[in-house]
Amino acid sequence: MPQMTGINILIVEDEQKIADSLKQGLSENRFYTQVAYDGLAGLRLFKHGAFDLVLLDINLPEMNGYELCKAIRNIDPKVPIMMLTAMSALDDKVEGFDVGADDYIIKPFDFRELLVRIRALLKRIHNMVLTGVQLKADDLIMNLDTKEVIRNSKPIQLTAKEFQLLEYFLRNKNRVLSRADIALNVWDIDFDSGTNVIDVYVNYLRKKIDKNFETPLIHTQVGMGYVLKDTR
Repeated sequence: MPQMTGINILIVEDEQKIADSLKQGLSENRFYTQVAYDGLAGLRLFKHGAFDLVLLDINLPEMNGYELCKAIRNIDPKVPIMMLTAMSALDDKVEGFDVGADDYIIKPFDFRELLVRIRALLKRIHNMVLTGVQLKADDLIMNLDTKEVIRNSKPIQLTAKEFQLLEYFLRNKNRVLSRADIALNVWDIDFDSGTNVIDVYVNYLRKKIDKNFETPLIHTQVGMGYVLKDTR
């Protein structure tokens, strides 16, 4: 039997064949897994377990994936959550990220891609824990341990994906970031020129960290991407 990684993954999927296939594939790649076949069962398992990552469907009985994601976020703001779903519309993706998902993968998918994205997500979260406690730009401060963001002494509430996007900007302040850079490093996906999800989230972030403050931090570089400028 292969040595396990020590990573415990919760799978919440109501289609038993898919759930069993995920469990088998992840176990073969040395991950511990537990499976729930409805949202409420998933929530109960999460409350009584110690999970390093959650994979969940959206169309679940008892409690749908959006509701479950919000409930998990209330319990643990840091655990990585990946939605696996056939719902491919942009509005569905935006809602998934809004309720706290870290990644969103469309069914059907190649299991190898899922593994790559799981490992990338775990690596990013792990690195976030190991790096310095605070990131700063101008009068904005991000605390990586408490997940708090403050600008000019005013607390700013961000969703999980907005927090990750701002963290990426802060780690690369004064550097122009293309949409492809952001897609790869924040969403762990290749950039799709047909979607505006990155621009949507940059606008969300601007409304929260720039709109009511004297000095804007995030700037558009036409034809190139975005840059967070630190003037201090």
